[in-house]
Amino acid sequence: MVAELRRDDMAEEAGTIRDSVAFRLVERVLQSVRMEPFLIAPYDLEQYRMMVGTLDTSRTKNRDDEALYVTYLKALSEAVSKIDITYHHSLLNNIFAVRIWYLQRDTMVALLDLITRLAAVADQYLRECLQMLVNNFTPPIVERNEVPTWAVSRKKDIFSHLCGSLKTISDTVPLAPRMLRDIIDRSMPKLFDNKAKMISFVECMLGLDTDRMGDLIGAILLAKVVDLLTELDVNITWEDILQEEHDKGIFEMELEDLDADDDGDGFGQAGTKVCLGGNACAEKLDGLMVVVCEHLKSLDRQRLYKEFVILKTIFRASLLRVHRSKFAQFIMFYTCSLDPKTLGEGFAVFLTDIVTEKKEDPISRMSAVSYVGSYLSRARFISADTVVTILKKLVDWCVDYCDHQSKREATPIPNHQLFYATCQAVMYVLCFRLRSIMDYPNLKSDLFHMPFGFLFRHRLEPLKVCLPSIVNEFLRQAKDAGLVAAFVDPAAEDAIESDLSRTFGGINRLDMFFPFDPYLLKESDRYIRPNFEFWSMVKTTYSDDTDDDDDELEDLDAPEMNVGSLDDHVEIDINSDDDDLEYSMNKMSITPHHSFLHQMAMDSDGGLSMPARIRPSTSPPSRWAMSGESP
Repeated sequence: MVAELRRDDMAEEAGTIRDSVAFRLVERVLQSVRMEPFLIAPYDLEQYRMMVGTLDTSRTKNRDDEALYVTYLKALSEAVSKIDITYHHSLLNNIFAVRIWYLQRDTMVALLDLITRLAAVADQYLRECLQMLVNNFTPPIVERNEVPTWAVSRKKDIFSHLCGSLKTISDTVPLAPRMLRDIIDRSMPKLFDNKAKMISFVECMLGLDTDRMGDLIGAILLAKVVDLLTELDVNITWEDILQEEHDKGIFEMELEDLDADDDGDGFGQAGTKVCLGGNACAEKLDGLMVVVCEHLKSLDRQRLYKEFVILKTIFRASLLRVHRSKFAQFIMFYTCSLDPKTLGEGFAVFLTDIVTEKKEDPISRMSAVSYVGSYLSRARFISADTVVTILKKLVDWCVDYCDHQSKREATPIPNHQLFYATCQAVMYVLCFRLRSIMDYPNLKSDLFHMPFGFLFRHRLEPLKVCLPSIVNEFLRQAKDAGLVAAFVDPAAEDAIESDLSRTFGGINRLDMFFPFDPYLLKESDRYIRPNFEFWSMVKTTYSDDTDDDDDELEDLDAPEMNVGSLDDHVEIDINSDDDDLEYSMNKMSITPHHSFLHQMAMDSDGGLSMPARIRPSTSPPSRWAMSGESP
């Protein structure tokens, strides 16, 4: 057959074969080898073997071989009804084993056309065709686990053709989307796969999450991506980070340097520098966050809203209860920043509803209140009006809780975890947003009409129980704004370092989890930073605008302090002596400085203040003995 194809049956000067001639010859050979072996003409068998050899991509091809390869592929596309797995097994093996990254563009297009036609053959080759396409999500990986330059330059075009073929198959074969979900699930990158493979696979996979294809399998695709992000995230431990902080390794704690802010945008030069090296999981997660953010950024408004609904469901089912997550949740943060009015406010309401819904499980409610407090504090795109609306819902819930408890006999503090966490979230938000709220007379009026006096004077005494640094900063700003005078007497300030406060901080640490602490991943930081409120950027009620630069620069040199949390569970006996209590408190902090909390309380005339450097927080494992009743 090769001889026939190469001789004078060529069309035009280029030497390409007339399609009709090629198709007839290929069809004849395919039909011939389907007969009983003793009936196959030796000539046809020889031509079949030569065709199989030409389709073997492991062999080096010259220009004529490449042209013949394309011709065979086009001819086979027209003769798919003649292909049979029983008689053409070796031919199909060579087709399904092709790595399209090594093919010339015309050859790739011809091959993908053949694959889409094979997939449509009833009950025959659908799974093999889908698997072949998914296998090509990953480009060749060369030395140092990198994608070669030539593959990078072709990646966009190849991904486009792969996604186009999968969409065509899904439109043609109703069973294809369900089978594709299963294949993608089994082919997803694993934790220890290299970064280049992970990023390329996810990038191509998300290319399917558009239009009708997205409606069919978009939810599954996003769930798989979030699962991968979360798996990488929880394998980055704060123990690793702190060890490297001593040895100048994985991370270097981020801090805004306003002195380097030449543009007046609040983003200093030093603040952009995050040391990220040596931790494989962090580097993979960083690259994947870029891919996911770029995908979200590319969506039109209608598709973005659909993605947000899907992401909320995924967040509710998985991320909300993953207390060791440090970065994966920023996918929600970035999504909301793309449409602050609809998505940003919607996420805040979504979290608040979980907090106030009695039917929700205790762990989800505790996590949700940590999320909503951190989110309202850090999301610059959330309006002051929305902040006040959410605060009112949280304060009203706290007041209802107090009313409910007033009708009962007092119970031990651990049974009020959600109440104290909610009070702390309210104070934490006001530490960041009180000044901006005060700039709007109507919002200021709404805030001053909230029953803080009743709440903070209640016998549950939240000011004595919540994290001292937050209580102290809240009281300082609230005093300056005139909000605190009505409900706090001077003795309350001295109580924040009480044994009660220390005891609660030791036993119930979930309320110390701030999910949107400063983002430490270097490459993907550019998506988060423009919409993120750093503590060094906050204008407090007591600050003098003309002296802000000096005050903040002075704060930059202040010792580091943790307002975060821990991974290790620490039990504290409230009856233990002071030395034991001091040792337990030291174990609670991830900050590697000796008893800073206690020392600062001893040395400072004004008590504790919000730290210039907010340390990243994590929360304890998900097994909590949580009891108690809520209204």
